[in-house]
Amino acid sequence: MILRVLRLWLVAMLIALPLAAQEPDAPDYKSWNKTATSAEETVSEAKISDTKLSDLRAEMVQWRTTFTEAQGVNADQIATVKSQIAALGDPPAEGQTEDPAIAKRRAELADTLAKLQAPGITAGEAATRADSIIRTIDKLVRERQAVKLLRLSPSALNPVNWTEGLSLFRWMGAWIYDETIWRFTQPSNYDTLRNSAPLIAVLVILSGILMLRGSRWMLGMTRWLLGKTAMRGRNLISGFVSLGQVLLPFIGAVLLVTALQLSSLFGPILMELFRELPVVLLLIVAAWWLGSRVFPGQPGAESALGLAEEGRAEGRFHVVMMGVAVGLEYLVINWITPRAEDFLGGAGTLASDKAQAVAARADAAISVLQAPLQVFAGLMLFRVGQLVRRQLKIMQAQDDDAAFRLNLMRWIANALIVLGLAGPVLGLIGYVSAANALIWPAITSLGLIGIVAVLQGFVAEFWVVITRSEERRREALVPVLAGFVLTLAALPLFALIWGARREDLMELWTQFRAGFDLGGVKISPTIFLTLVVIFAIGYTVTRLVQGALKSSILPKTTLDRGGQNAIVSGIGYIGIFLSAVLAISAAGIDLSSLAIVAGALSVGVGFGLQTIVQNFVSGIILLIERPISEGDWIQVGSQQGIVKAITVRSTRIETFDRSEVIVPNADLISGQVTNWTRANKTGRLIVPVGVAYGSDTRKVSRILQEIAEAHPLVMMNPEPFVLFTDFGADSLNFEIRAILSDVNFSARVRSEINHQINARFVEEGIEIPFAQRDLWLRNPEVLATAVQAGAASAAPQSVPHGVVPHEPAQPVAPPTDPLDAGRDAVALSDNDGAEEGDNR
Repeated sequence: MILRVLRLWLVAMLIALPLAAQEPDAPDYKSWNKTATSAEETVSEAKISDTKLSDLRAEMVQWRTTFTEAQGVNADQIATVKSQIAALGDPPAEGQTEDPAIAKRRAELADTLAKLQAPGITAGEAATRADSIIRTIDKLVRERQAVKLLRLSPSALNPVNWTEGLSLFRWMGAWIYDETIWRFTQPSNYDTLRNSAPLIAVLVILSGILMLRGSRWMLGMTRWLLGKTAMRGRNLISGFVSLGQVLLPFIGAVLLVTALQLSSLFGPILMELFRELPVVLLLIVAAWWLGSRVFPGQPGAESALGLAEEGRAEGRFHVVMMGVAVGLEYLVINWITPRAEDFLGGAGTLASDKAQAVAARADAAISVLQAPLQVFAGLMLFRVGQLVRRQLKIMQAQDDDAAFRLNLMRWIANALIVLGLAGPVLGLIGYVSAANALIWPAITSLGLIGIVAVLQGFVAEFWVVITRSEERRREALVPVLAGFVLTLAALPLFALIWGARREDLMELWTQFRAGFDLGGVKISPTIFLTLVVIFAIGYTVTRLVQGALKSSILPKTTLDRGGQNAIVSGIGYIGIFLSAVLAISAAGIDLSSLAIVAGALSVGVGFGLQTIVQNFVSGIILLIERPISEGDWIQVGSQQGIVKAITVRSTRIETFDRSEVIVPNADLISGQVTNWTRANKTGRLIVPVGVAYGSDTRKVSRILQEIAEAHPLVMMNPEPFVLFTDFGADSLNFEIRAILSDVNFSARVRSEINHQINARFVEEGIEIPFAQRDLWLRNPEVLATAVQAGAASAAPQSVPHGVVPHEPAQPVAPPTDPLDAGRDAVALSDNDGAEEGDNR
């Protein structure tokens, strides 16, 4: 009855809660449906140009973003209503009824929930439709790219096409000549030149200085910083200064183009060429700078890629030539190709048949122009690949630890050789687009690899400045991690270089931000960052609490060191566990869907990791029960020593010969362990003593008692005592039994007591016996006969005077040792008549 009243009261309170669904500005679905239908029809016909297709895709992306944002409408209200429905309890089972007020409230909340969820459901359907159109556009674009890549152009090997290339050059020269002559014949241009003459002169002088001397100045300053300055971080400073070798000539070229434009003496076509020349110069100078960093010319300078000093001059030459090839290709693509049809067909609008013929002529001319560049660039790629392979042999002989880096460089070198051969061959055959898609991305990728390596070198130099240590700076953790991060950041650039569209990368980024499902759990960057940040904060707080307990609080308590370490370790485990739980909860990850998977995996994990789990549980038991603690002297099996650390998996013991033994915690729990110092450090010492037969036993006991009581580490409560234990085979046996205040010094106490026993026994004339054994010979007559025979054979024979004895033809065996003959007759007697041998 009480529960029923409480439930009705809760329902009344829920009814009293104000609930109003938000009515946000909804997307214009009418306009969207019209736009989507038109886009689907346009894409299905596949007659739209690439530019319009790109614009249409951008519009669809904007619509999809709008719908995605609209899916989160009323999220707070939906969560509130769901919690209210859950508070009403489970709906009645089939055939059962519930309170009318609760049933009415459940129906109202269900209707409200449906209304709140309706805008999100509609937006989700529209977003799905927009995403489908985007995917269709991407598929169409990729098909067009594939067709363009595999298009067969006129072959440069065909001499017929050479005339088209010559015609292109002739008409280009004629156009430029005509418009330049016309410009020089206009008096107004000279008036403009006179008005701007001072500024033009200044620009020309500055450009000449920067282009001719700027790079040399920066190079000299860089060499001075490397050779004359001994300050730390000079390589970092010189690296930034060396960038002036690229920037100053480029700035000079831009100033020169500005001066030429102010003169008004050159026509549009030639000025367009002049505007492209600074970029060409920038590419060449940048290649020269990058080559000087990868293949430095100064002896002893470190290469950005860690290359050896052999072949560096050749490497710099090839890199500069690749920069020249890329610059010329840039001119062909951005200046000649867009105007090829105009040069060959003349200005104005052409008929369709004539336009197709002019386009075919332009295609042949461009193929002829690009063929020498492709061959030249392919040769440079081939030579660089060979150079890198030679470098690998030298580097492998010098450094055996960089196996991964060497294998990666070997793969790159082989790829360069293959591309350097395949690219020009495809271009000469006629697959100009395919050749361009292989050669120029390969060269650009090499440049990007060099830039990443140079940036990593800058980070390493900066790390040297911070840590003030130059030893193996590139192999330090921070530079290696920086290189890894730089490589990850360069992956999108590599994708763009090799033909990926910016739209494709943006689509991947959108999908990444939206997250992905992992066993029913939604993982997104926001969730991941929340998880990492919350866990990092919890982990830091745990470590701070552990540090405060270990250094400030626990030392002031009466707990021993083992108990303090156990508390600190327990706080660490609990803190990490709570940090993980809080991080998962704050990130909003629902792990209930992974329960079945976790249950299935637990069986396999239980079999595979049962030993680790057993040791982990044993470690927790050790930390809670504390049968052993750090600093205890324990004995486990045949190993004994001092406990140095107790972890969740194993215990580290330092033996008395200063070696470390790692004992699994399960052995300490399930096996027999002797703890010499667990309760206290006191322990019993037993010193056996033997005296000769005939000694005064009472006197011996008194002397031993005095020696034991005189030692400072022997406790007097209980007092030590001496026992006359037994009559031994060689001595009368006594034992000193004493309790030491610190059993850790038992070996030293035993040694000191033995010294005093020896000294007192010498003073009192008490003999310490040693073992004696009688030797009995079995069959002594055999030994005597052998001795006599050996003596007779060893006697010298008389030789007549003047006669030289002849040496025997065969070597004579040496005489037999007389003892060897009787050695078999000797035996050790035992209790049955054999002899017992003890050589002590």
